[in-house]
Amino acid sequence: MEQQGVSVVKNYRIVVLPGDGIGPEIVEAALEVLDTLQEVIGEFRLSYQIHRAGASLYQETGEPIGEEAIEAFRDCRVALKGPVGLPRVRKPDGTEAGLLGGILRCGFDLYANVRPICLLPRVPGPLAGITPEGLDYIIVRENTEGLYLSRGLGLVTPQAATDTMLMTAKGCERIARFAFRTALLKKRGAPEDGKKRVTLVDKSNVLRSFAFFRKIYLQVAEEFPEVETECMYVDAACAALISRPGHFQVIVTENLFGDILSDLGGATVGGLGFCPSGNIGETHAYFEPIHGSAPDIAGRGLANPTAQILSAAMMLDYLGEQRAAEMLRSAVKRVWAEALVRLEAGGWVIGGSQSVTRAIKDMLLKAKGGAHEIR
Repeated sequence: MEQQGVSVVKNYRIVVLPGDGIGPEIVEAALEVLDTLQEVIGEFRLSYQIHRAGASLYQETGEPIGEEAIEAFRDCRVALKGPVGLPRVRKPDGTEAGLLGGILRCGFDLYANVRPICLLPRVPGPLAGITPEGLDYIIVRENTEGLYLSRGLGLVTPQAATDTMLMTAKGCERIARFAFRTALLKKRGAPEDGKKRVTLVDKSNVLRSFAFFRKIYLQVAEEFPEVETECMYVDAACAALISRPGHFQVIVTENLFGDILSDLGGATVGGLGFCPSGNIGETHAYFEPIHGSAPDIAGRGLANPTAQILSAAMMLDYLGEQRAAEMLRSAVKRVWAEALVRLEAGGWVIGGSQSVTRAIKDMLLKAKGGAHEIR
């Protein structure tokens, strides 16, 4: 960016929530890579405000996030978050403590959870014959309604328990419209035929709430005649994501279904360690890997930071720094394509976060030195 011949460096304030388990080490990896990227690009600066949040904080204070961190997010409007939660840390009702979804997603109306599912070069996946070109879609998960809206509000008696699923016309309409706009913005159509396509995944043959969602989705679809529209029951979608993943470009679905389908998708691309996400609203957004905190491998040099680093790339897209985001994604792809980092049995990275961080930083610095162009 230039103003009267003078280069102007843009500045962004980012809240950083390192989280629990492997969170701090993979967030540190992402910040190191972002610092190198800033040096290479030279057009923007990121200023980090780091705050504790998650299960470990809950153990100390009884709250998963402090008011200071919430106010920082309110002010900065963008956050990079590591995974939170520890299996052993529970609330009195038995549900997991230290999670932030209900606080940040609902509190700031971050209604769209965007989860790209993309197979990277030379990353081993379980689907025979599938190449990176043949598996590349986005799950758009409604983030503030559905069954998860009942979080902490379910009715429990000694004999029974119930949770309520709620869908509103506003919620269904805006997530459907977000999905269609995502399909238009995505460079590639569905791998198998190149078509722009949005697939609604529901269970409208059984539940009236999903029939309600489908009706509104089909109404919104009329606004986007250039995008192919289809509906699929969730059980059929699970099968299709295994048998023909190339059919999909954008999937839109309810909160719980989106949570499940994205984990299924992650298993087809080498594991959840390759799956980033963004939680996006009208005014605020935060970005995180879709996987958990994996406390069993924390500090052992095994964690895969790729999802966290790709989440940082999504954050750059959101900030309007598309050139930097694409350079970062390209560096990640090239590192895996050239086998500079490798997985071992169990899906762990040989050398852990540090090996991936070094390889991506080196790739970015080579680009700055003119040794090659990252594509």
